[in-house]
Amino acid sequence: MTQTKEELLEEIEKLIAYGREEPTINPALLEYLEIEDLINTKAKLLERVGVLSDEDKAWLEQFKKYE
Repeated sequence: MTQTKEELLEEIEKLIAYGREEPTINPALLEYLEIEDLINTKAKLLERVGVLSDEDKAWLEQFKKYE
């Protein structure tokens, strides 16, 4: 399943904003970012799971896609 820019940006924002109340990414950035940039950003954020607590890891698992 291919994600749209909007879907990827929403997931990236959730990953960045975890534990915060305010939004962290301006949705207007969508027109400037390529889908590959968003995919790479999401992947980099997911790589950080190794340094998080077990509770954080469980929360992040919802963003992983298994094929």
